[in-house]
Amino acid sequence: MVDIKALKIEAIEIRKRTLEIIHNASSGHTGGSLSSIDILVALYYNTLKIDPKNPNWPERDRFIMSKGHSVEGLYCVLSRFGFFPDNILDTYGKFNSILFGHPTRYVPGVELNTGSLGHGLSVGVGLALAAKRQNLSFRTFVLMGDGEQGEGSIMEAALSAGHYKLDNLVAIIDRNMLQISGPTEEVMTMAHLKERYEACGWVTMGCDGNSMEELVETFGKLPFGKGKPILIIAKTVKGRGVSFIENKVAWHHKVPNSKQLEEAIGELNLKKEEINGKK
Repeated sequence: MVDIKALKIEAIEIRKRTLEIIHNASSGHTGGSLSSIDILVALYYNTLKIDPKNPNWPERDRFIMSKGHSVEGLYCVLSRFGFFPDNILDTYGKFNSILFGHPTRYVPGVELNTGSLGHGLSVGVGLALAAKRQNLSFRTFVLMGDGEQGEGSIMEAALSAGHYKLDNLVAIIDRNMLQISGPTEEVMTMAHLKERYEACGWVTMGCDGNSMEELVETFGKLPFGKGKPILIIAKTVKGRGVSFIENKVAWHHKVPNSKQLEEAIGELNLKKEEINGKK
């Protein structure tokens, strides 16, 4: 039985740590990190077949953070999950740190250097195809942003995945409706995401990407259809968890000052108390 309450509390602790390291580094992508943390927690703690003590295990599931600018949340998840000690997080953004502003393979648990948007799904297709041809059982998961869907390489990869019937490939879109230059629907409409992927031979499903219950239920249904790659459109709130950050495009790449950090941590602590039944 999945302990949903424990996963929710873990997500809150990871949000707090994410805000801390962004504040300490005076750099980071706050909004997109916060929107994707529930997805990452549901994946790492309940879905992915991985072993932090053996990060290069050949049969491990592969996870690619294609929206690499939201790396701070991923770093905190990897650390909490046991890939590297927590004190390494305090070096984020500092000279000689292994923790850069985008994922690199210097970091235990990171499969691919990402950050140039649109590349993650293409590499994911290659990994999934390699697994098929080598009769390996691992699955490949790719987390993308919704603004990222405007990259032409995404649709090329989607066509290839459908052509090769890669049912061992799971793509997830963090559908928070905002990107650095504004609302996604104003920059480049994403109104027909589901239909686009289905036309390429994918099976799709939607869920609330900030509901731990829905995420666990959705990931628990994998795979959805034999012979088809899988797309999960996870509707999220940019900046999820902190009221003054939520749905604010300015927080795509904004750093909390000391007062804002204190306020955000306090708000998250109240949410933790509510989950624990103290409020």
